[in-house]
Amino acid sequence: MKKIALLILCFSFIKIQAQTIQILSKGTRTSIRGLSVVNDNIFWASGSNGMIAKSTNGGKTIEWQQVKGYEKRDFRDIEAFDSNTAIIMGVDWPAIILKTKDGGKNWYKVFEDSAKGMFLDAMDFQNDNFGIVIGDPLSENIYAAVTINGGESWRRLHKLEMRQISKEGEAFFASSGTNIKIAKEEETIFLVSGGMQSNIYNWWDNACGVIPIIQGKQSTGANSIDILKNKGVIVGGDYMNDKDTTQNCTLFSYQKEKFSFTHPQTPPHGYRSCVIYLNENNLVTCGTSGIDISNDGGMNWQLISTESFHVVQKTKKGNTVYLAGGMGRIAKIIF
Repeated sequence: MKKIALLILCFSFIKIQAQTIQILSKGTRTSIRGLSVVNDNIFWASGSNGMIAKSTNGGKTIEWQQVKGYEKRDFRDIEAFDSNTAIIMGVDWPAIILKTKDGGKNWYKVFEDSAKGMFLDAMDFQNDNFGIVIGDPLSENIYAAVTINGGESWRRLHKLEMRQISKEGEAFFASSGTNIKIAKEEETIFLVSGGMQSNIYNWWDNACGVIPIIQGKQSTGANSIDILKNKGVIVGGDYMNDKDTTQNCTLFSYQKEKFSFTHPQTPPHGYRSCVIYLNENNLVTCGTSGIDISNDGGMNWQLISTESFHVVQKTKKGNTVYLAGGMGRIAKIIF
């Protein structure tokens, strides 16, 4: 496997009020949309041109690699379990999922689907065993496959197990690997769509609701969802007009197969492709036009940087927040 030395590793700081955006890496020819943070020190990232990044010391050094035999593939999502084990998702035809157990030295194929029109969008894992991957609709049904053995094998769901898409022109954005979320406390799966219509789906009880977010064009709709207990946040917008704040975020609660939506008083400052809860009060969202934080549960958002990023993730075990985006940009938010 070809190892690519990190050419540019700079620790530049952008001080904006109480936050610091610490740039860990930039200049690598890849657009990163997949990011998985194991703990404060270990993170993995995946992107275009078959590129994978990994750090085991909090970004002080980053190891880059180009997956042999897949140099032209776009790996838009990644799930990492430790410093040795990770799964990457190649989106378009044929759709593939690869796994490594030796820190990325060798990757092996655990899933492939060459169905016409295949395009995978995101995956999420409940634990080290159960995971689900979703893709754009095929024959009006949401594409999905599941694993119960940590991604070693996958089973495509049959038509009777699937959710039917609500409207022609509705699909999913593979912008950050976060339009699907397994809500561990509720033991259910939520996913959000975009395009001509933007919907939220609860997989287990078959509930569906139209999201009060900008929609009606192929470039509009929901891009990302995060869940905290019985409430959640959804962000998106129009990626062709990334500074437009029109209906780009909504908060919701879910009870008894019904969704209740609330608009923020101050929305994020443009199109946003990813959002996460840090805790009940504090959230972070990012997109090509900047980074916003909220300190009141998502009701009011404050722009802290105009730096462009596609994805933001918090450690599974710890408090560190990382971001990633175009041209190999990887950063850390210092609070």
